Amino acid sequence: MTERAGRLEGIDLVIFDKDGTLIDFDAMWGPWVVELAQRLESLTGHVLAPGLFDALGFDASTGRTIAGGPLAATPMARLHELTAELLIAAGVDEGMARAAVARAWEPPDPLALARPLAELRPLFAGLRASGRLIAVATSDDRRPTEKALAGLGVADLVDALACADDGIPVKPAPEMVLTVCRALGVEPARAAVVGDAPADLAMGRAAGAGLVVGVLSGVGGRADLEPYADLILGSVAELA
Repeated sequence: MTERAGRLEGIDLVIFDKDGTLIDFDAMWGPWVVELAQRLESLTGHVLAPGLFDALGFDASTGRTIAGGPLAATPMARLHELTAELLIAAGVDEGMARAAVARAWEPPDPLALARPLAELRPLFAGLRASGRLIAVATSDDRRPTEKALAGLGVADLVDALACADDGIPVKPAPEMVLTVCRALGVEPARAAVVGDAPADLAMGRAAGAGLVVGVLSGVGGRADLEPYADLILGSVAELA
């Protein structure tokens, strides 16, 4: 990792991850996975929480998501399937398992639970004023992402989205970055990718992004992010 002076020099587009980068990851997803486990146990009569937390990469003792685990950067559709697979492996009849997951599955409320990790509107407005474009590439689906950005008051400052249900390969594959760059007419070498998880930064690296920035505000620690990052910051606020 190298420290970069003039952090965004030569950068025309900043592509942000969402959860853990713009908003508090564990405030959104920690209560969700705990409540999911409780609903599934009630529906099936099986003790499922320890296995579910382990399978999804959630440390219940700290309420934190594990950086390399599925919960950190896996689309909702795949999390749904992983959960059903866990129930079946735990001895729940397959039909009952899939019915229980369908009944228990309630995505987190993007308006009630999206807690910003910085003053996002001034940050985004400053980037736009400097002539830079803004995009969000997230492992969340498009509808909750749009709701979250609207609730945070920055939807009008975001030029493009790449979401888990858009039908393109997801992180750590490069396609989300490449798709956004094509849509906005920006070469990947003039784009920065900012994220809190190894998958975010690996995506940026694979896409040939000009700058890959790790932030310590989410699931990844410095040791998790350093192998991929040009620069590590405490939060997106330090981009200002």
